[in-house]
Amino acid sequence: MVAHAFADLSLAALYDRLNPWGPGDDFYLGLLREAGSVLDIGCGSGRLLRQARSEGHRGRLMGLDPAAAMLVQARRDRPDIEWVLGDVRVRHWRAEFDLVVMTGHAFQELLTDEEVRVCLRAVRAALRDGGRFVFETRNPDARPWERWTPDRVLHTAAADGTPVRVWHEVEGDGPRGDRVYYTETYAAPHWPAPRVSHGVVRFLDAGTLEDFLAEAGLTVTEQYGDWSRGPLGATAPEIITVARRV
Repeated sequence: MVAHAFADLSLAALYDRLNPWGPGDDFYLGLLREAGSVLDIGCGSGRLLRQARSEGHRGRLMGLDPAAAMLVQARRDRPDIEWVLGDVRVRHWRAEFDLVVMTGHAFQELLTDEEVRVCLRAVRAALRDGGRFVFETRNPDARPWERWTPDRVLHTAAADGTPVRVWHEVEGDGPRGDRVYYTETYAAPHWPAPRVSHGVVRFLDAGTLEDFLAEAGLTVTEQYGDWSRGPLGATAPEIITVARRV
């Protein structure tokens, strides 16, 4: 299921404003510069691939996303990139990419073991020998959901200048097993009512991630706790994983 925030054209248009370019984008862009061909799974608005192309990347760039409204944003700026609507089941790749990435915590949208396995099998099939798969998940030990509270309001503006406020709230008392259910609320002065998007993300620890990767024929070569390549520890905000095809 695609969250309402990604399926609604007007909300999808706000994504890049609410998530400005940051250290994580710089991290991934550095990897793209070194890769001849790149597949971005869950590419969203395609910002990363668009930036790489605008810098002069001449190789094959493909963005895959299940949300048509997000790909509208991507196609609008860079028709010279392959934009594919759907998930990893819509294509069968055979050793076509030097690099596969999943950014923006897209990996956490894989909610079941089978979804994880299907994705990782597709990633391995897509990678050339020696190719890398790089992705990040929020570190469950850091309990980031405790900061998803209504008092933390983000402020942005729609294309017509309308001010928009956005906030998050965890449903229930917290995690249900390894999943966190939450709402993302968008409100603007002239809207008849706030628009509420329901979401759920899965939190896996580093060991579990490594087990899934190994099962799929991928081996972890590096793991970091932040975008400065700091060590992974209990207080590190991220689990940034670099894996190679075995």
